[in-house]
Amino acid sequence: MGATLLLTSCKKQASETTGWEYNSEKWGGFEKVEYYGQETGPNLTLIQGGTFVMGSTEEDVTKEWHSVPKRVTVSSFYMDITEVSNINYREYLFWTKRTFYADFPEVYKRALPDTLVWRQKLSYNEPFVEHYLRHPAYNDYPVVGVNWIQANEFCKWRTDRVNEWILKREGFLEVNVNAINEDNFNTDAYLVGQYEGTVKDMMPSYNPNGTGERKVSKIDGILLPDYRLPTEAEWEYAALALIGNNPIKGEELVTDRRIYPWDGHSLRYAVHGGWQGNILANFKRGRGDNMGIAGGLNDNADYTGPVVAYLPNDFGLFNMAGNVSEWVMDIYRPSTTTVSDDLNPFRGNQFKKLDLDEEGYPVEKDSLGRLVYTEVTEEENADRRNYKKSDYRGYKDGGGGDSYEDFTSQDQDEFASDVKYDFGVTSLINNHSRVYKGGSWNDRAYFLSPGTRRWLDEKQSTATIGFRCAMSRIGSPMGNEFGASHIMKQKEER
Repeated sequence: MGATLLLTSCKKQASETTGWEYNSEKWGGFEKVEYYGQETGPNLTLIQGGTFVMGSTEEDVTKEWHSVPKRVTVSSFYMDITEVSNINYREYLFWTKRTFYADFPEVYKRALPDTLVWRQKLSYNEPFVEHYLRHPAYNDYPVVGVNWIQANEFCKWRTDRVNEWILKREGFLEVNVNAINEDNFNTDAYLVGQYEGTVKDMMPSYNPNGTGERKVSKIDGILLPDYRLPTEAEWEYAALALIGNNPIKGEELVTDRRIYPWDGHSLRYAVHGGWQGNILANFKRGRGDNMGIAGGLNDNADYTGPVVAYLPNDFGLFNMAGNVSEWVMDIYRPSTTTVSDDLNPFRGNQFKKLDLDEEGYPVEKDSLGRLVYTEVTEEENADRRNYKKSDYRGYKDGGGGDSYEDFTSQDQDEFASDVKYDFGVTSLINNHSRVYKGGSWNDRAYFLSPGTRRWLDEKQSTATIGFRCAMSRIGSPMGNEFGASHIMKQKEER
């Protein structure tokens, strides 16, 4: 967790554009705050971005050719050090039940993981059905049975709870643990004035016609960006952790590629010391061998293992190979690596906007306390060059199972592809097919390579798929050391 960030306004600076003084009632009240960089949220670590070759580093044993190597660049971002655990998810369930169950029980029921994913026709797994999610023995094991939609809802909930905690910590808000339904704290609703809560301290305001006080707003930089799932490119980059193969700080030098999140071809720790010879991940070594023999268990886990088991990679991330596979944001397409952009590649954009009333204000938040968003339209984007439509999940790849003949001539150009996905007839791929990455406790070593990729419908879940959260980095990609305060200091020295 980053240090406490109680941001204060600088009252003596003047605009370099107009000469007018900032933070002064006499000069109109335009505000500029000192900003010391983005706080690192709970359980996150900064992943410094850069260029790497995304795609397969192993022989393509499946012969699908859907992970063709391609050089891309990923911006700096934050990522969970561990997979989301059972106790993390139970906290979410507890809050959801307390907040919505009386009037909207379906919200809680939608959040429940499918514990029946443990059942197999010819395996005895009933103890996991009964105990895995809720028994304290599995508190720190990765949650499973969570589909892609549920994972995204967890990210939204986490964003609001962390920002509410920050406002409480900084003395701006009194938390109401008894809030129900639409009265719960929501970050977006707070920022547009649709959540008031019990206000404690206020930020100073220099509006000459104001009260001298105001609520926290986006210009203060106190609230964190959204927690979310990582993109496929972010996940793969973080898993490879090639920063460990750059021996000279400040130089563009990577000495070796990696097959796994560690160096070499071995699945055991090769360096002399207490770890030498130990298995580096939780995976299935061979048919009928999920953990070795008594007195010599190779990975100490028959099914999942603790989220902090095994050595972390060079970014400090645990279990980026093995334990559970992990959901990422992307829509699955075989051609992803050949048609995507090379800076922050991602397939799955659905552009939306706030639903506004006739006076231009956001319409009233919904019954769960969230703002209402609608899809952008082609009419309002007629003069845009960068995008026009709302949904680009099937861009340049056949539309994703929709009827190609129904597209306009412009659509056919944007969504043209040599491949057509006739969902349910010749293909199971559509705009709800989501990528998951990394090997699991029940996978062979091939899937431990970060370049491998698989997919599943966003409403389905398994006993081998979990997830971890990510967050965008706002500001300098190098971290807070080279943030706004560093630049300002340089200016003052000059």
